[in-house]
Amino acid sequence: MKALCWYGKKDLRVMDVPEPEILGPRDAIVKVSLSAVCGSDLHLYNGHVPAMERGDILGHEFVGTVVEVGSRVEGFRPGDRVAVPFTISCGRCFFCERELWSLCDNSNPNAFAAEALYGYSPAGIYGYSHLFGGYAGGQAEYARVPFADSGLLRLPESVSDEKAVLLCDVFPTGYMAAENCSIQEGDTVAVWGAGPVGLLAMKSAFFLGAERVIAIDRFPERLGLASRFAGATTLDYERVDVGEALRDITGGMGPDACIDAVGMEAHGKGHGRAFDAIKQKLRAETDRPSALRQAILACRKGGTVSVAGVYGGYADKVPVGAAFNKGITIKGGQTHVQRYMHRLLALIEEGKADPSEVITHSFGLDEGPVAYEVFKHKEDGCVKVVLRP
Repeated sequence: MKALCWYGKKDLRVMDVPEPEILGPRDAIVKVSLSAVCGSDLHLYNGHVPAMERGDILGHEFVGTVVEVGSRVEGFRPGDRVAVPFTISCGRCFFCERELWSLCDNSNPNAFAAEALYGYSPAGIYGYSHLFGGYAGGQAEYARVPFADSGLLRLPESVSDEKAVLLCDVFPTGYMAAENCSIQEGDTVAVWGAGPVGLLAMKSAFFLGAERVIAIDRFPERLGLASRFAGATTLDYERVDVGEALRDITGGMGPDACIDAVGMEAHGKGHGRAFDAIKQKLRAETDRPSALRQAILACRKGGTVSVAGVYGGYADKVPVGAAFNKGITIKGGQTHVQRYMHRLLALIEEGKADPSEVITHSFGLDEGPVAYEVFKHKEDGCVKVVLRP
């Protein structure tokens, strides 16, 4: 089969690889009909995530049709059309039973490696390095789905692949980011990053009762989409002082909640940007936390900072003192996708949400390397890329 494989920093190749096989009784094999490129995939592409190996198949957002199931998979059969959550979860451990799916204790066979870096291991993740299990991803013609009976979401024919693929990560991630804000009716929520996760976090904040949402980015196309799609007020951080603008908008208090939907490769501006870029290049820090810094400093006293952007290890100059003295709550983590998929699918079926509006570009799988470059450089107003096998 064809698959998009990682061979080094900014070196992706479409290769012929063996088709996946059933390895355990709870496995399923899915024929992929659509996959997507996530912003966190760019961290792999740019060489910021350790434990990648040459030939690893990328991709953690994919939908398709079941073609084979293991002997202990109940509730699914060949021919079922399904969406696959990016976190691999057993469904039976302490964490899965509490719907903390991304913290599954049984799905990362390389837990020792993650524990060395993080103290504890999260769940396995498709196509996201051997630190998270070394699982083959879904930017391929076929994919193996472990623990299929606790992971797959059956899709109705009325929901297109383009809408469904956003249920695998981006829509649940944006929704969880907003839910973590503990939004009260009338709240103001500021969101750093108007990429796919940020846009769906903005939309979700309104679903959960926010009165006003403020989008912070620097690309006109993304800010325009934040306004049209999510109904957000927009700030271009290259044109305004974000902290000052947020204080002006909120009567001097700051937003009730702030969402960092950027993560470890934030751009920022000024001396802070240069400081982070140099330290990250020298591997003196793994992450560039300029969005997180701004969110902590901008948030009102007693407010919440929700971290949806991916962080990989260590970040410098994070204003912990400000967070402590303002009494801020900070929440984050990999998304518990299975907790949200059914309710978000219902919103799509009811016509209340169409996450596919954030998709701007479609490529064939054989154009995967080009798609990553277009997405990385945001060429032609690119916001979200999908790949068709």
